Amino acid sequence: MRERLQKYLARAGLASRRQAEEMIRRGEVLVNGKIAGLGMQVDPASDVVTYKGRIVRVDEELIYLMLNKPRGVITTIRDTHRRPTVLSLLPATLPRVYPVGRLDLDTEGLLLLTNDGDFAFRLTHPKFEVKKTYHAFVKGHPPKQVLDALAAGVVLDDGPTAPAAVRCLRRERHGSWLEIIIHEGRKRQVRRMCQAVGYPVLKLKRVAFGQLGLGDLPVGRWRLLQPGEVAMLQRESGCGG
Repeated sequence: MRERLQKYLARAGLASRRQAEEMIRRGEVLVNGKIAGLGMQVDPASDVVTYKGRIVRVDEELIYLMLNKPRGVITTIRDTHRRPTVLSLLPATLPRVYPVGRLDLDTEGLLLLTNDGDFAFRLTHPKFEVKKTYHAFVKGHPPKQVLDALAAGVVLDDGPTAPAAVRCLRRERHGSWLEIIIHEGRKRQVRRMCQAVGYPVLKLKRVAFGQLGLGDLPVGRWRLLQPGEVAMLQRESGCGG
């Protein structure tokens, strides 16, 4: 059965679908020895797909896992500055996986990893509106009008943010814990939103992805998702289950 090349590359665990499209545009992907074009279709049973000289095959064993990412760990496959990456927290015996979206260096919490590229694409693309829940410790005590402004959307340098769900969880002497639920995935979005309204983030943790909560998973530890959890995320992202 023929399928789009970028979907095949994503299913093979090489990259997300969007990243695969960029690899094709850069001319890094060959099909049967010829440079591939965007939108090209391939037959996995008869076509030979290579990326930078390496044959790309689909790993039929799909794997889905959750990691409680610590602060100071990079959400990437490798780092040129030799900083620890999220993959360094996983055993080498696992099939190759890659992160679903990103958490920045100073953010901790729930990170999904998988070799199912279509699953990752749907969970991270804004049009599917899968919610991400964060707990942010901000400097000071924002009043209700500031929380309302965050919820309504704030203007950032790359445009206004979509409406969010925002509430104050508790106040402490030097700051406040806020719960912020968004469905966009802009770089450092929660930090930038809070900075824009004058209450910078001091600590940030993602506690849920869709309806999947982090629970009591210790920092730096991981676990495989249960089939029901995978199906739940698939339903939330509109890819059945």
